[in-house]
Amino acid sequence: MLELAILGFLRDQPLHGYDLRTRVAALMGHVRPVADGTLYPAIKRLATAGWLLRKDEPGAAAAPRRMLYLTQDGQEELERRLRDPADLDISDENRWFTLLAFLRHLTDPKDQANVLRRRLTFLEQPTSFFYDGLRPMAAEEFPDPFRQGLLTIAHATTQAELTWLHTTLATLKPRGEGEK
Repeated sequence: MLELAILGFLRDQPLHGYDLRTRVAALMGHVRPVADGTLYPAIKRLATAGWLLRKDEPGAAAAPRRMLYLTQDGQEELERRLRDPADLDISDENRWFTLLAFLRHLTDPKDQANVLRRRLTFLEQPTSFFYDGLRPMAAEEFPDPFRQGLLTIAHATTQAELTWLHTTLATLKPRGEGEK
């Protein structure tokens, strides 16, 4: 997901490494802090793969700044990752949010809708954090107010996302559809 975030933010605009780190941390840092020891090796891997370019440019003060640019190959890689995300990217909430942050970079609404339908299918399956055998348990089955709270909040979040998914899917139309 770190690589996806890097590619996605650079698709938005070229960035200096510090600016990129700030944006990645805002998106993903609440889940896992983004350290320089993680970010810069990822940038180096992406540059080695030919997906981004690093260019030294004059800085606002005296020191040059190393700017990062997405290459055409990098844009294609971003689109590939967005178009065909791994199952874990669909089912894990934090990975899903990172994917969702850049899904607009898929220009074909059909591709966007396919990804959203995968998430919808996942969310429509009965699930819980707690099970009685194979049966998912609901909040009202627990006398514990903390488990009730956990399940109540998770249920409300899922319902809100389902509503958003249905609404958004209804608005996505393939290019050319509805045009004269």
